[in-house]
Amino acid sequence: MIVYNMISPNGNQVPNQFEINTQKGRYFQSYRSIIAFIDNKGQVFLDDYYWNYSRTTGKYRNIFLGEGIVETRKKIKSGEYKLKELNNV
Repeated sequence: MIVYNMISPNGNQVPNQFEINTQKGRYFQSYRSIIAFIDNKGQVFLDDYYWNYSRTTGKYRNIFLGEGIVETRKKIKSGEYKLKELNNV
């Protein structure tokens, strides 16, 4: 497992925003919550509770996914992105 701080649009490391690379795929974590997971086949999973939790989370989720919120919502609605519980709550 390799953990990186996300990088801001200004090129700085962002505290509390992480990309985690594992053998199963890539995760985006904001603070202590997993927000998104992209498996090795390219399937995107978003946490059903935290995926759109805050403005900051949304900003870095967009960077992680490479798209804006409108496109993400369309992909959720179409079933391309799956909502599921990614955190052991």
